[in-house]
Amino acid sequence: MQRINRILILILLLTAIALTACNSPQPTAAPATPTMITAMGTAVPTTAPAYPPGGYTAVIQTPITVQAYPPGTHPGVAPPSPDMAAYPAPQPTSTAPVYTYRLVNQYPHDATAFTQGLVWLDDELYEGTGGNGQSSLRRVTPENGEVQQIVSLPEEYFGEGITIWEDRIFQLTWDERTAFVYDRETFEQVGQYSYDTEGWGITHDGRQLIMSDGTNTLYFRDPETFAETGQIQVLDGNVPITRLNELEYINGEIWANVWLTSYFGLTDPIVRIDPATGQVVGWIDVAGLRPSETLEDVNATPNGIAYDAENGRLFVTGKRWPVLYEIEVVPADS
Repeated sequence: MQRINRILILILLLTAIALTACNSPQPTAAPATPTMITAMGTAVPTTAPAYPPGGYTAVIQTPITVQAYPPGTHPGVAPPSPDMAAYPAPQPTSTAPVYTYRLVNQYPHDATAFTQGLVWLDDELYEGTGGNGQSSLRRVTPENGEVQQIVSLPEEYFGEGITIWEDRIFQLTWDERTAFVYDRETFEQVGQYSYDTEGWGITHDGRQLIMSDGTNTLYFRDPETFAETGQIQVLDGNVPITRLNELEYINGEIWANVWLTSYFGLTDPIVRIDPATGQVVGWIDVAGLRPSETLEDVNATPNGIAYDAENGRLFVTGKRWPVLYEIEVVPADS
């Protein structure tokens, strides 16, 4: 009997030891290092913390949202090049009235002239042309298109807009960022200036020069020193109007050809700008003026506005157009 009792006691002891081992804490494997991703410059773990086994059936993580900013609008992000700028899509309708034209007359024009600037003064037409090896400054007889006087730019320069200030003619260059100044009568070069932007169009308001660079910024410059004196941003409502090319100052407004850009359904517009605010005060749709022989030439865009202030006449042409048009601006619904 004593032997049986010893066996029972031994069985009870072994059972107690086994139960104690089952209820002891179990070693856990070291948690894996969380994978890291970066959002807006901040490292964020992609794994949830380790929870006791069975403590949670699912772990829901908060998604990471990265704000997408339009090009050039986020602080510290430089805007793209003016030629490739991606601006907000234009509004469905303009905040300014749209005009069309009535054809008054037409005159011959040199179809090889890559027109970049056009000025009417004292019954003479002055024209600046572009293209490396083809850039020039010209005096033209309006009635027959004959070139009376010409000076060519060096081949490395691409001529752009022109304007006449007193007895001098200013001519911009595109990427060379150089303005040439000529004597109005002799076409002899009498000065030269440099600037920090591209050169597109130029005009003046009787007090200061006004210059475009392909963006929606217009720059005001001192005609004696060419120093910048101010600038405006051209907007139609809140839509930036870019690629402002040839400029003309007409009755207190800045008029500009818009190069290869459609706004509000207008494919070849002239935009009218308030020089005090930069706001658009009107559009002129001149798409119908393109000569038929230029339609397959993507570069043969309208580019040339000249105003005969003494007689209130408006002249327009384009790059490699065989015609100079005299037009009258009229409301689009007339």
